[in-house]
Amino acid sequence: MNEVKICGASSLCTPISDGESHIPQSVLVSTDQRCSSSSVQYTPEIEKKYVHRVYDAIAPHFSSTRYAKWPKVATFLNSLPSGSLVLDAGCGNGKYLGLNSGCFFIGCDISAPLINICADRGHEVVVADAVNLPYRSGYGDAAISIAVLHHLSTGSRRKKAIDELVRVVKKGGLVLITVWAVEQEDRSLVDKWTPLTEKYFEEWIGSSSPHARSSPSITLESIPEAEENSLGEHVKGFKDLTSQSQDPLVTSENGQNLENQQEFFVPWHLPYHRAEVSGASACALANGLAKKDDKKGAVVYNRYYHVFSEGELERLVSGMGNAVVVDRFYDKSNWCIVLQKTI
Repeated sequence: MNEVKICGASSLCTPISDGESHIPQSVLVSTDQRCSSSSVQYTPEIEKKYVHRVYDAIAPHFSSTRYAKWPKVATFLNSLPSGSLVLDAGCGNGKYLGLNSGCFFIGCDISAPLINICADRGHEVVVADAVNLPYRSGYGDAAISIAVLHHLSTGSRRKKAIDELVRVVKKGGLVLITVWAVEQEDRSLVDKWTPLTEKYFEEWIGSSSPHARSSPSITLESIPEAEENSLGEHVKGFKDLTSQSQDPLVTSENGQNLENQQEFFVPWHLPYHRAEVSGASACALANGLAKKDDKKGAVVYNRYYHVFSEGELERLVSGMGNAVVVDRFYDKSNWCIVLQKTI
């Protein structure tokens, strides 16, 4: 089996190996450099529990459902010049790696089980955090982030992930980003999602943050991004979530108001026949991370999503001095932008 390197913040800096590395050391930023930034050291608890742990648990089943390529992504990749090096941040099971046979691809994802799937398929991959990419600045000719940013729980983390995508490409390099849209084509799907409410607030920020000392009434475990603005952003987001207008026409099937709602739990149904052979599912059921649905014969996991409103991606990049938006479009319930690095 190929080596899978673990890169990123906090403890995610130790390689695990039973073979030769697929990625030359010259490609990667040094461990000290990757781990020195306090702004990406802390991951919000909601992402740890409802993104990282969930995708680790459902990886084989998730991968089996991810094989169709989005035409717009395929068009972007096939438009790149022959010989281009493409960095896929949040590559999942690697369905886009190698799509353009004339280009070279390197993928990364926070989920080690998904990266192991990619490595078994012969792809050049590494486990890494989207807000702290392990690549040297200006290394790639292009980068893609497909359905990743909506799993980051604050605006500062989403902006940092975009900054990282631009950082790792060369001047003139292109970056394609896609995210789930608030404006879903099939509104019946939204009815199956769970809007986040007050009961999830403590899991959003956690108890080991320095803010816990000055805010004893709030249980904190971790904070994202710079300390001076993270708590205020979380509190603002929480107030936004709990102060929606009470329009009875915009509700979920359980009667919850969805006007302007952007934070959701989206269920993933892992069939019993797959869950029975998964120790992760047994643990998830025991600790409350998942629940059984006997009617559907599945273990149900909740995945955290921040769905994007029209123009939100553009607003995140509006202050960037090293990139411009060269294309924007809506495709299959996703907002998408293409950036070009200018300096």
